[in-house]
Amino acid sequence: MATAAMNGHYSRAPKLFGRERTLHAALGGRRAADIILWRDRKVSASILAAATAAWGLFEVAEYHLLTVVCYVAMIGMLVFFIWTNASTFFNLPVPRIPDTLVSERASRQAVQDVHRRLTRLVEKLHDVACGKDIKMFILTVLSLYMASVIADCFSSLTLLYLVVLGTMTLPALYERYESEVDHLVARGVHDLRTHFADMDSGVLRKIPRGTGAAAK
Repeated sequence: MATAAMNGHYSRAPKLFGRERTLHAALGGRRAADIILWRDRKVSASILAAATAAWGLFEVAEYHLLTVVCYVAMIGMLVFFIWTNASTFFNLPVPRIPDTLVSERASRQAVQDVHRRLTRLVEKLHDVACGKDIKMFILTVLSLYMASVIADCFSSLTLLYLVVLGTMTLPALYERYESEVDHLVARGVHDLRTHFADMDSGVLRKIPRGTGAAAK
């Protein structure tokens, strides 16, 4: 009974960022959303494992990209050589490279999607830079400054890995504990607003006023 009441209390909390759609729909509702939310566990795990392996090779083991590419090419050629020569003795199919690793249609759609998102981002930055919304302008400048400070603390590869790691873990965790997170965030925002209101009122009371302001 208490658990049901608690769940009902959580469900009445406002959604994070004021959204009304589900998290899957907010992320686009397509293949990318399925991967980020681990609807396709094999693909999601493969992407996270590949990102972790790349970060470990280039950042921890300090391999160079050209060195890794040469090693992969040598191993691949060695495997193809052994497979091709052994196929005549063991009646194995000869390995073949597919004509197109990625279809032209998929590549065109990906490029168009990236172009559309970049255009939308540039339009938003243009509107903010024009000063139409002062609060958004200040928030954007502060966010860019904080991003520059954070980027100065990590290498580019580590920062990129942290972005991939956060993208592949935080949305899935949020979807699993959505009600609890929304409740905690709403409570934190309410407490912050209360503290700011008390601080503003306390500061304003201490500001000395002239006789003209007191007469009014």
